[in-house]
Amino acid sequence: MAADRLVCRECHRVNDPDNETCDACNSSSLTEDWAGYVVIAHPEESEIATEMQVTEPGSYALKVR
Repeated sequence: MAADRLVCRECHRVNDPDNETCDACNSSSLTEDWAGYVVIAHPEESEIATEMQVTEPGSYALKVR
């Protein structure tokens, strides 16, 4: 379930709960305090991806605290 996952404070990528670093940017700044969930399949065609400055497909949190 997405609620059990950790999110990177730097790139907002959703990571597995056992990760110590982000899969996308290798940041160790992960948190459980996040809200909203979006899956971006084609970032080059997505207005949301453009707004979030996402260039790689994946799952992202909309709000990270």
